[in-house]
Parts: sequence; structure tokens; C-alpha cells
Amino acid sequence: MPEARLRRVSSQRFLPAFKFIAVALCATAFLLPGAQAAKKEKPAAAKTANAAASKKAKGPVPVEVKRNASAKGARTAAVAQRGGRAEKNEKVEKVVRGGRNVVATIRKKNGKTVVAVQRRSVVRVEAPARQSFGQMAGLHGTEDVLDLKSSVALVIDQDTHEVLFSKNDHAVLPIASLTKLMTGLLISEAHLPNDELITITQDDVDTEKGSRSRLTVGSTLSRGELLHLALMSSENRAAHALGRTYPGGLTTFVSIMNAKAKMLGMKDTRYVEPTGLSSRNQSSAQDLALLVNAAYSDATVRSLSTSPEYQVEVGNRVLQFNTTNRLVKSPDWEIGVQKTGYISEAGQCLVMQAKVAGRKLIMVFLDSAGKFSRIADAERVRRWVEATHSIGSPAASRAASYQVAG
Repeated sequence: MPEARLRRVSSQRFLPAFKFIAVALCATAFLLPGAQAAKKEKPAAAKTANAAASKKAKGPVPVEVKRNASAKGARTAAVAQRGGRAEKNEKVEKVVRGGRNVVATIRKKNGKTVVAVQRRSVVRVEAPARQSFGQMAGLHGTEDVLDLKSSVALVIDQDTHEVLFSKNDHAVLPIASLTKLMTGLLISEAHLPNDELITITQDDVDTEKGSRSRLTVGSTLSRGELLHLALMSSENRAAHALGRTYPGGLTTFVSIMNAKAKMLGMKDTRYVEPTGLSSRNQSSAQDLALLVNAAYSDATVRSLSTSPEYQVEVGNRVLQFNTTNRLVKSPDWEIGVQKTGYISEAGQCLVMQAKVAGRKLIMVFLDSAGKFSRIADAERVRRWVEATHSIGSPAASRAASYQVAG
């Protein structure tokens, strides 16, 4: 074959490859500027999206964002697989932020709420606050001249039995840890050995509300120490252990609680356990005033319930406990006996015997709507009594009283 023909055949054989390379080079030259421009525009678009998300995130957001939080005991959302992108039939409702970063979006899709989490964060959605029995019954709508936050209140002169103030005082409501005042009174009246050692068992662990305690299973304390902690710092396991180890056991102890209530004239009162964690422990302000009066007559209950602080040795540890009622430490108050209580069904509760303006008063506050409101209510009543009902004042001489029907 002639040499010229060989060169022509070889060039024809490699021509398709040359054409492919040429087309690829042209395409790269054409597309590269557009790709670089898109790359430059992407941060601007992301910045615009973040700005829009920030604008939407302003204002209250009804969720709590926890980075790397444990999912235990909380309603959690899984890590978003879509990177926060909206799908068909979705509508973005909320944007949740953690610092400056958008970490989650909350959407409505086909009538259901969808939480998409970004950056491997966990969103804890807070459940609506549970209403107390008093709120459900509409008792918080009752107005009074002192503007108390407690839906139930009663103030009685302990010596004369004069009612100075009352508000829904016949309403029967859960009483939470006010229950422990009856528990402590019965343990004291039983005259059981205070130095007898009692060990906290699994039976004393709260399965009703899941509350915590520093008295771990296996901790051993004396009966006197447990009584002190139950009355002063409202220790649930301590109160339960006292009832469990009562002669005859827990069932017998609860029956004696109800028998004692009946003996005191507490007609609207019922106990099902010794701690107050159950909402089935219920009473009225009228009944609780009778209990406070009886508890005041017991020197042990008076002393332990008004103790400001107490230390106990548990194994090789020394645990510090404090009163749940800060008024005990206040120089403005002279308190003879007291007890606080709280569960969501009962609201914030407080009962006291205190000397105000030269008078011995029994005060009952139930179903107060705020962490410190029961204390604020007690302060309002004290100032009101000092101003209008002190011994020798015109108001006291007229035996004035103020009542709100319930």
C-alpha cells in the first residue's frame, strides 16, 4: 500500500476520537463560567434563605431546642432526611433557631405537624401545661379584694375561730404534700422508736409522678430522721417509708389516716397514700384548718416542720436538706407549724399557723397559680391583717370578716 494512503487511513481511524476531545473542550469552556457564577450565587441564595428564616423565627416559639440532648423522657423528632426542604402539601409554620443557626422547621402536612431537624439536633416539644382541678372547675375566676393567686384561701383566728378571710373554702381539691402533715402527726402520736433504722426500698420509689429523691434505694436512716425530712423538706420516699414501716403496714397506716381525719371532723377529706403524690388525696380549706390546729398541738410536728435545714449521713455521704417554705427563715414571720405542697393537679399549696399582729392565725392557700404565688399570697394576707385586724384596732373590735362565696 502506498505511504500516502496509509497516512490517510490512520487519520480517518482516529478522527472520531479527535472530534470527541474537541467537543468536550468546547463544552467545558462554555459551561465553566456558568458553573462558577452559580457557585458564587449559592452563598447569596443561602444568605437570603437564612435571613428569611431569621425573620420568621422572631417572636415566641413553643418548642425548646436542645443540642445533642438525650431523647429520654421527651417527645423528640428524628434527624431530617430532607435537609429542611418542603414537600408537596406542606406549609412551613415555625422556624426554630439555636443561636444563629436554623436547626429545625415545623410544618403542616395534610393536617399533621411535621418537625424537620437539621444539623443533627434534637427538638424537645413542650407539652401544654396541665390544668389543676381548680382551674378546670373555674375557681380561678373568683375575684377577691386581696387579689390572691390562690383559688382557695382561708384565714381563721385560732383562739376565737373568727373567719377573717375566706375564698372557695368548701371546694374539695387535691392537696399534694399537705398530706405529709397528717403522716407526720400520726407517726409522732404513735410514739414509735425514733432511733429505729429504716431502709429505703424499691417500694418507696415514686411510680405515680416519677419524682426524684436523693434517698437512693438502700439508704438507711432513723425514723426520726425520716420524719424530719418528710415534714421539713417534703421528702416523698421518707414519708412513704414511714407509712410502709408503720405497725400493720401501709394499708393499715392509710386507714388510720382516714380515721384520724374523721375524728378531727374533716368531712371532705380522703387519703389513699402518705406522700400526697396521688391526686386522690383530697380535702377542703375548712378541713385543712382543723388539721393545722391539731398539728400545732404536737410539739414534735411544730419543731420539725419549722426547721430551716437539716443534715443526714447516708453511707459515707452527708446530705444537706432545706425547708420548702422560705417564710420559715424570714424575720417578718413567727410560724408555729407549716407545710407546703405541689402536684400539677393541686397547684401550689401552703398551710401555716403563724402569729400576726398579736393574733394566732391559721392560713390555708390551695391551688395557687405560680411557683412563688402562695408565698406572695401569705405576705398579702399578713400585711392586710396587720393593717385591719390587729388586736385593739377598730376592725378587730367589730369582728370584721371578709368572705367570698365558693
